[in-house]
Amino acid sequence: MGARALMIQGTGSDVGKSLMVAGLCRALTRRGLRVRPFKPQNMSNNAAVTADGGEIGRAQALQARACGVPASVHMNPILLKPQSEIGSQVVVQGRVIGNAKAREFQGMKPGLMGAVLESFAALRREADILLVEGAGSAAEVNLRDNDIANMGFARRVDVPVVLLGDIDRGGVIAQIVGTKAVIDPADAALVAGFLVNKFRGDPVLFEPGIRLIERHTGWPGFGLVPFFTDAHRLPAEDAMALTGMRTRHHQQGQINIVVPLLPRISNFDDLDPLRLEPGVALHMVRPGDPLPLADLIILPGSKATIADLAALRRAGWDIDILAHARRGGRVLGICGGYQMLGTRIDDPNGVEGPPGSCDSLGLLQVETVLSGAKTLQAVQGTSVADNAAFSGYEMHIGVTQGPDLCRPSLRFIDGTADGATSPSGRVAGCYVHGLFNNDEQRAAWLRRLGAPVSDMDYEFTVEATLDALAEHLERHVAVDRLLDLAR
Repeated sequence: MGARALMIQGTGSDVGKSLMVAGLCRALTRRGLRVRPFKPQNMSNNAAVTADGGEIGRAQALQARACGVPASVHMNPILLKPQSEIGSQVVVQGRVIGNAKAREFQGMKPGLMGAVLESFAALRREADILLVEGAGSAAEVNLRDNDIANMGFARRVDVPVVLLGDIDRGGVIAQIVGTKAVIDPADAALVAGFLVNKFRGDPVLFEPGIRLIERHTGWPGFGLVPFFTDAHRLPAEDAMALTGMRTRHHQQGQINIVVPLLPRISNFDDLDPLRLEPGVALHMVRPGDPLPLADLIILPGSKATIADLAALRRAGWDIDILAHARRGGRVLGICGGYQMLGTRIDDPNGVEGPPGSCDSLGLLQVETVLSGAKTLQAVQGTSVADNAAFSGYEMHIGVTQGPDLCRPSLRFIDGTADGATSPSGRVAGCYVHGLFNNDEQRAAWLRRLGAPVSDMDYEFTVEATLDALAEHLERHVAVDRLLDLAR
């Protein structure tokens, strides 16, 4: 017999669906159930390498961790990785199948439902319950035809839906009542109830609001969930979280680490451990603002490296970065950021956008050609500068060559090397994501920068936060009622 299933859909993007599913995954796992997360279609440039050698959205990898199981490509069978305002790379069951503009992708959806159903069936065979996450808004009725992410999927597999609204952004009564008003009655019949998320204040004052929503929709409320203040300790799914992130003001004894926010930034959870370090002031700089004085500038990963390099130049950040390097400042490039530090990037086949090439920043004597198969693998080893251990993953397209490769940044346990370092040792790049998750590796970087080294255990912090989130939901959500609903 296959697992029961329950789907969490939202009134909009960034209402907390991913965090809600992660917390429920941990809560039900702690109850002794075999739980698996599932998101039919995701759109994110924050991805993770799975145990079965593919890639999925980072949120589903976190949810798998909440369940205590390895991440699988079946947990997110369709992943869209935006490369422009209207187009994305399309990943199916962990593998890139090509690029598509938004309108083209709508036509692809009927052919992708088979992969979605196949992955759903694969997970049902190994679980007691599947927690399914919708995408965006359940009320996107303009996209309802051929939908595979929300009500189209729910109707296809007959899974009950709980609708999640976000009171923190305002208008939550209209969010939920309005969803009932615009969706198809047959879709509305699948909605078993609603949750109100991110509440701040006295819950007694919102009790009339819950009753009003119930009266206008006929759906019962399953909980008023207070804002979870430790959410920032978990990896975020969407770059929207970065634009809303407060920069920590510099305090005495802290070092400044500066990160330019590129339009197609990817794998930005690389920065999370640094953000939590008490000795670090992490500055996420938006276009239009100059890069402040820094102890380290990090160029992060990018889903459209040439386009993001052009955006970096339009913002004037190339001038700031080159001036910082001339003053002897340290620069680290990760993946796409590493490619930007070289002398040239070629994309002859249009892998990340229109075919073309460009001169890059010239801080490392390396050139990159964006061609060949995509590298997706877990790696471990040590940094060359100080022999500090690390584990992480590679997720990139491109072959990088040049004289500065004779000074690699990292050495893998099989003896092969990754990355490059300038002759001064102050500019470095690598393809490995997740470096700073490793306490020893992060401490080595902080010592190089003259920063205090804390005793933070990052992996323990994530686990403890997932446990706290589960306890938070057990207190404020009718979890037993949700379990009874699943079918």
